[in-house]
Amino acid sequence: MQETNLELFPSAEPAVDIVPGHKLTARAAALYAAPSDHFETRRVEELRLSFDGIEGDFHAGATRRSGGREPWYPRGTEMRNERQLSLVAADELAIVAERMGIAEIKPEWIGANLLIEGVPHLSMLPAGSLLFFKGGVTIKIDAQNGPCRFSGRSVAEHAGMTDHEAGALLFPKAAKRLRGLVAWVEKPGIIRTGEEISVRVPEQWIYRA
Repeated sequence: MQETNLELFPSAEPAVDIVPGHKLTARAAALYAAPSDHFETRRVEELRLSFDGIEGDFHAGATRRSGGREPWYPRGTEMRNERQLSLVAADELAIVAERMGIAEIKPEWIGANLLIEGVPHLSMLPAGSLLFFKGGVTIKIDAQNGPCRFSGRSVAEHAGMTDHEAGALLFPKAAKRLRGLVAWVEKPGIIRTGEEISVRVPEQWIYRA
């Protein structure tokens, strides 16, 4: 239900639609980690998280180097690592696979760390959402994970596509707003397969100024 808060703005200005925050219940259906030298992940039964992310993982670290997603910095600039974890949903990956004309896309092919069940339209979960795991871990959503050709090439190779380059180019289009989310560790600990999650979705609004 939308709430229009008129008290914040003079009558001459347009109202802003504010959507109240709410909670969801989810589950960590599967967990994955990557070796320190490659982005593809493998299935594990638990993830040990510190403030740097998954211990020994390819994306672990308090900071990272900027790339093509940050054109406002020279490539390789050291910056805060808000991409410690990658979250995906099986239903969204199935849509992407269908669009690409392949049987499936496995989470590990695209470097996912958590396969989440129970959140409708997972990739649209807003920045700032908090995931409280029953075992005590908390992670915070930073943003959607923009699909790239690098992941697309991995999908094309694993799926046995004849033209790997064509698959690499197709993936960013097919996976737009379906690639899942990136997150960082707010409260460290251990996540285990099948663990229940309480999702706190923050209040939202559209900023048009």
